Amino acid sequence: MTEDDSQPDPECAIELLWGAPEPDRPGLSLGRVVAAAIEVADAEGLAALSMRKVAERFGTTTMSLYRYVPGKAELVELMRDAVHGEFPMEPSVELGWRAGLERWARRTWEMHRRHPWLVHSAGTRRLPGPNIMAGYDHALDVASRSGLAPSQVIAVVNLVGGFVESVARQAGDAAELQRSTGVSHERWWSERESLFERLDRYPALEGLWKSGGMDAPLDPFEFGLDRTLDGVRMLIEAQGGEVMRDEKEGGECAICGKSLDGGGRGRPRDYCSRACQQRAYRRRQAQA
Repeated sequence: MTEDDSQPDPECAIELLWGAPEPDRPGLSLGRVVAAAIEVADAEGLAALSMRKVAERFGTTTMSLYRYVPGKAELVELMRDAVHGEFPMEPSVELGWRAGLERWARRTWEMHRRHPWLVHSAGTRRLPGPNIMAGYDHALDVASRSGLAPSQVIAVVNLVGGFVESVARQAGDAAELQRSTGVSHERWWSERESLFERLDRYPALEGLWKSGGMDAPLDPFEFGLDRTLDGVRMLIEAQGGEVMRDEKEGGECAICGKSLDGGGRGRPRDYCSRACQQRAYRRRQAQA
């Protein structure tokens, strides 16, 4: 039994993740333990999660939880897979590689926004459960439609997933600092006049600052996702692949998921209506 953040026992974790589903019975169960642990992590962060705090939610002792899971490390593995199950990716054979990867990235981004602790549970030896593997398999499927070589398909999916994780980590760190200090990211930087008055020795930075380059920062997720997928598109073109079909596909609305007709010229539409476009704008403003 362990109460720290060490790596889980791999064979035990695999059995918990991939074993036969537990019968749904009244009272304490593995599923309810995992759900309670997610609630604790959502409210207080992964570092604050403990078997004791989970037990307190049931009004029981810590020892009673060890009937279901041997320790925190294994519990975190179950939590990771459970939250991935909240965002299932339905098959979409009509989507091309770009629309499919964009939809997958947005779902992954939303998952991290709902569960900021998730990014701190990542690691090269974290064990995937069936929900995590289903999402990864979906991403590989849509990326395969690019016509790239198998090794490149895997690299592209890891690239897009890594980008989402990086942005999620930055956003999560800022949110955690704001929660723990009570001071917003914007307010903290606005009070650093003693630093700003020393920056006139850096002409490029000063010029961009004075020209308003920092007044309205671009949304890091939207800007970064587009540029990442643009890079993949350039790779396909460099290898003589066909990208025009994907550019003209309808796809799905980035907000409500409604199918787009794909008509018109120029850049593909992201939203099915003006209302969804406005919703996206308000969401970005709320994140700023």
